[in-house]
Amino acid sequence: MSKDNKPIDVERVACDVCLREVPKSEAIVPEATDYVAYYCGLDCYEKWKSQNAKTKDQAKKSSS
Repeated sequence: MSKDNKPIDVERVACDVCLREVPKSEAIVPEATDYVAYYCGLDCYEKWKSQNAKTKDQAKKSSS
């Protein structure tokens, strides 16, 4: 008896910060209003979150 030992094709996504590809099932997925962002871990998510906060603060200052 022989079994087919084919690798399972797992859907992968790129981390929005470091661009490392991770399985979609293991990615952290915060949903934004216009898009979904994937992160390989909490470190990349925190980097994105702090960069996003800085960008919003700069936009508020320049519009004042």
